[in-house]
Amino acid sequence: MQGTNEQRAGLLSGVGAYGMWGLVPLFWPLLKPAGAVEILAHRMTWSLVAVGLALLVLRRWSWIGALVRQPRKLGLISAAAAVITVNWGLYIWAVNNGHVVESSLGYFINPLVTIAMGVLLLGERLRPAQWVAVGTGAAAVLVLAIGSGRPPWISLTLAFTFATYGLAKKKVNMGGMESLAAETAVLFVPALGYLLWLGAQGDSTFTSEGPGHAALLAATGIVTAVPLVLFGAAAIRVPLSTLGLLQYLAPVFQFILGILYFHEEMPMERWAGFALVWLALALLTWDALRTARRARIPAQSRAARATAPRTPPATDSAPIPPTTTPAP
Repeated sequence: MQGTNEQRAGLLSGVGAYGMWGLVPLFWPLLKPAGAVEILAHRMTWSLVAVGLALLVLRRWSWIGALVRQPRKLGLISAAAAVITVNWGLYIWAVNNGHVVESSLGYFINPLVTIAMGVLLLGERLRPAQWVAVGTGAAAVLVLAIGSGRPPWISLTLAFTFATYGLAKKKVNMGGMESLAAETAVLFVPALGYLLWLGAQGDSTFTSEGPGHAALLAATGIVTAVPLVLFGAAAIRVPLSTLGLLQYLAPVFQFILGILYFHEEMPMERWAGFALVWLALALLTWDALRTARRARIPAQSRAARATAPRTPPATDSAPIPPTTTPAP
C-alpha cells in the first residue's frame, strides 16, 4: 500500500511539474510592460532567493564545499547557466511576442535533438526506430521551413539550448535544487547588476509600475522553483518511462494555449510539420516502452530464479551422478 501511495504521489507531482511548465505562457504576459531581458534578470535573481530559502529549510548545504573544490564541475555549471539563460530569455520573448506555438514545437522536438546529440557528441548507437524518429523530425523541420519561408529558428534554438543544458546537467550529476542554486548563483551578480543599472537609468518597471507588478516580478522565483521541486519528487517515485511520457504534457499545454487562448495562426503546412513531429515522438515512445519491457522480462526471470526454493537433496540409497546439478 505504501508503494502505491508513493507512486500516486510521484505521478501527481510529475503532472503538477509539467502542468505548471505547460501553463507558464499565461504568466509571462502579466509582467508587461517589463521587457524580456528585465524579466529574465528578475527570474535569475529571485530564483536564487527561492531555492536558497528551500535549501536553508532543508539544511542541504554540504554540497557547496565539494563543488567549490571541483573546477571542472564549476565550469560545467557555468556552461549550463549560460545556455539556460539563452533558453529562458528566448522563451520569455517568444511568448510575449506571439510565438507560443513555435515555442511548444521547440520542446516537442527536444527529445529528438537530445538523441541526435547523443550520436554526434557521445558516440551513442541508435536502434532502427530511433533513426526513423530522428529522420521524421528532420523532415518536419524541413516542411515547416519550406511552408513558412524560413527555418523555425525559435523552436530550433529552444530545442538545442535545452538539449545542451540537459547534457551539461548529466555531466554535473547534481540534484535539481542544488544544481539550480549553483546555476542561479553564477547568474546572480550579472542579473542583479543589470537590474541596478536599469533602475539607475530610470527604465526599471519594478518600482515604477506599482507593488502588484513588483510582486509578480518577484514571483518569477517561485514560478521557477516550485515545478522543479515537484519534478524532483516525481523523479524518485515513478519509473523513468512514465516520466518520459509526462514530459509531453508541457508542450501539449503550450500548443493548446497558443491556438485557443492566444489565437495564433495554424496554416496547413504548420499542421503538417507538427503531425510529422508527433509521429516521430510516437515512434520514439513506442520504441522506448518496447525496449524497457524487453529488458524487464529477463530481469524478472533472474529475480524469480534467485528467490525460487531449491530442491532438497535426494535421501534414497541410489548414488547421485556427479554431473547432476540441483534444480533451480
